[in-house]
Amino acid sequence: MEEVATNRQGTSAASPKAEKAGASSAVKLALRLLGVGPLLILILLVAVISQLTPYFLEPVNISNILSQTAVIAIVAIGQQLVILTRGIDLSVGANLALATVVGGLVFRVADSSPLVMLAILASATLVGAINGVVYVYGRLPHPFIVTLATLSICRALELAIGHTTMRGMPAWVSAIGGSDTFGVPNSFLVVAAVALTALVLTKAMVWGRWVYAVGGNPEAALEMGIPVKGVLVSTYVISGFCVGVGAVVLAGRTGASSPLYGNLLELDTIASVIIGGASFLGGRGHFGHALIGAVMIGVIRNALNLLSVDVFFQMIAIGLIIVVAVEADVLRSRLEARARSLQTAATQ
Repeated sequence: MEEVATNRQGTSAASPKAEKAGASSAVKLALRLLGVGPLLILILLVAVISQLTPYFLEPVNISNILSQTAVIAIVAIGQQLVILTRGIDLSVGANLALATVVGGLVFRVADSSPLVMLAILASATLVGAINGVVYVYGRLPHPFIVTLATLSICRALELAIGHTTMRGMPAWVSAIGGSDTFGVPNSFLVVAAVALTALVLTKAMVWGRWVYAVGGNPEAALEMGIPVKGVLVSTYVISGFCVGVGAVVLAGRTGASSPLYGNLLELDTIASVIIGGASFLGGRGHFGHALIGAVMIGVIRNALNLLSVDVFFQMIAIGLIIVVAVEADVLRSRLEARARSLQTAATQ
């Protein structure tokens, strides 16, 4: 009888621990699924769309998708750096259009590929630097304010100096945006180069750890001696530079510059980053996932075009994607909090 009682007590004592272990395993599994969720969704989308329209998987169409999503992917990399630090850059679309207009004006004066590319990159990077400096040293409560202001200013400037679409771009610019190498679009190679550079900056350099630390807890980062202001400004500068690279690619692909470029690009890049698993709360995100998010948006738009869906419904689809991505971020945060509490309870 005593042995039976002892066994029952042992079972009842072990039962809560087993339940906690099971709950912890379930939460960890859910987090892993959320982590690979964007890739799984992309694979599912490709499978479904390929059944709806056989043209979707044609090499020509795949090349078109890669070319069309290149600009979103490049700019999304810079946007992710900003979001990692709990910020946002609403000016990317207007900044890109202004950069192409500046490049088009320079091309009218001198048919020089290096000069035109330098002008485009310098214009976009300058806007990014202004965003960072005004936000940080102007002590604004949130970068939403200054980037919304520069969005309006850039749109006004490009319309004032550009007026309409200007045709023509130098040979190198056209080759970067509109040609391919061994069947692979050059614009996709540019995406790979920018992504690799961003990966090296964030994973192999101290600066990258600073970015994640500032986004995770700015106050703690400051106490640790991290130059928080410099880190914040640098992310907006790099975001502007990425916009410049995207502007070179877009100008080369279209062979023109226009004040109408970049419409709603800010929403596409934010959606790409959030779909990829980054958090508006900062400190979390992977560039590979952001690229998956960009490709996902490109795939959806391409599929809707192939299926002759009205452009207005395409905008609705992107809006719904953003809502789902934000909800996934909320769910991920709750699961992480639950996982931490279970881990703490298990150690006690």
